[in-house]
Amino acid sequence: MPTGIGSFDPVMEGGVPPGSIMLLLGDIGAGSFEFVYTSLINLAMLRRRDPDNPTLPSEIRYVTFTKMKEDVRREVALSFDASLAQELDAEYVQFSDLSEQYFDTSSVPGEWYTSEDLITRLKRRSEHKSTLVQLSSVLETVPERSLIILDSLTDLAVSYSDPADWKEFAAYLRGLQRVTKRWNSTIYLLLTQGIIDRARIQEIADIADSVILFRWEESIAARRQRVMFFEKFRGVMTHLEENDLVKFSIKISPALGFEVNNIRLII
Repeated sequence: MPTGIGSFDPVMEGGVPPGSIMLLLGDIGAGSFEFVYTSLINLAMLRRRDPDNPTLPSEIRYVTFTKMKEDVRREVALSFDASLAQELDAEYVQFSDLSEQYFDTSSVPGEWYTSEDLITRLKRRSEHKSTLVQLSSVLETVPERSLIILDSLTDLAVSYSDPADWKEFAAYLRGLQRVTKRWNSTIYLLLTQGIIDRARIQEIADIADSVILFRWEESIAARRQRVMFFEKFRGVMTHLEENDLVKFSIKISPALGFEVNNIRLII
């Protein structure tokens, strides 16, 4: 399944294996979100040009827990050329907003995240289902062989930080990793470094099929450089190591979005 990133898919011999959960683990601002935005925009463009292409995902489902579609669209519009942001309006890209469910269990005032009246909000709270249960209901409506983006796993991980809740959260991810194979879909899990402790990040990384790390490094010229690492990729890592394709220099531009700038191993 192609990611839609023109400088990246050839490195991966066309894309990523369907049925993969990909953990996109990043330092703040290091490129993980730009990777996702570029992927879904370019896939939408490819779908519009070639609607019968069997290699493309059946659908792109973008699931948010604290954002609305308008928030994502605004981020894309501020980062990239306006013509790219318009691709988010394609029917091919479906948004599922679980923010009301997420914030209902918090002390955030209702008027900050919903236009519903107090009676409706109280009724919904009385029928409360956990965010994970709501997420399951959404995922079961997604066609097979789709691309699913969870924005972001950080939000969920923080809300399930208590030990008993974390056990439930980790078990859910293991179940998701298993059922993704049956769905033949690809899932991007966005997780920010430094928010949850390292042991829990390692547990999530162990569950995922691949772990791509986005981080900042100092270059020889003492300039900050975004780099991307493959920490693991089941079924693909051997090919990457044989071709010295483990660490990449990347750049982000308004016209093209996320690009792999150097596809050889950086020493």
